[in-house]
Amino acid sequence: MTDPAPFSRVKIRTGALVFCGDDIALIRRDRPTGSHYTPPGGNVDSGEDLLDALRRELAEELRLNLDDATQPELCWIQDQRVTRPGPPPPRKIHMIFRLHITPNVRTQLATVEYDELPDGGSEPGIIEWLNYRKAAAIPLFPLIGAAVSAMPAPDATVGNPLLPAVTDANYTWV
Repeated sequence: MTDPAPFSRVKIRTGALVFCGDDIALIRRDRPTGSHYTPPGGNVDSGEDLLDALRRELAEELRLNLDDATQPELCWIQDQRVTRPGPPPPRKIHMIFRLHITPNVRTQLATVEYDELPDGGSEPGIIEWLNYRKAAAIPLFPLIGAAVSAMPAPDATVGNPLLPAVTDANYTWV
């Protein structure tokens, strides 16, 4: 059996910008090639509702119960077609939501998240709270940093939700 062609499979990933005031929760992963950041979230399981997937991922990664946050609001959609090591990569559609929590809820959240690796091990990710205006200056994936930093306020209307695609022309897999 031959491997599928690159990007012939499609996966959907939900992610969230969890705001507490002007700060957002991001997961920092330190690798030999450098550190990078991602919003908490993950792949949507087959047949799973988008908000159910977001609820599950935020509970797993941040220990956040969505009942302790504002209603998630879809802000951005980004198409990803990036070559990476290993089997042919899927095309991935990132659905980035925004929600807000109180400082009291923030104190109860996780500070480290462990990502499962194919070999059965895990990779720690440090939960960092950064001012959202700094998002364009950090290696943030998907490539939402400029859109996040451009918001005049954490609850501002974001406009067009479709961001430019992430491809081999504008991103190198880390």
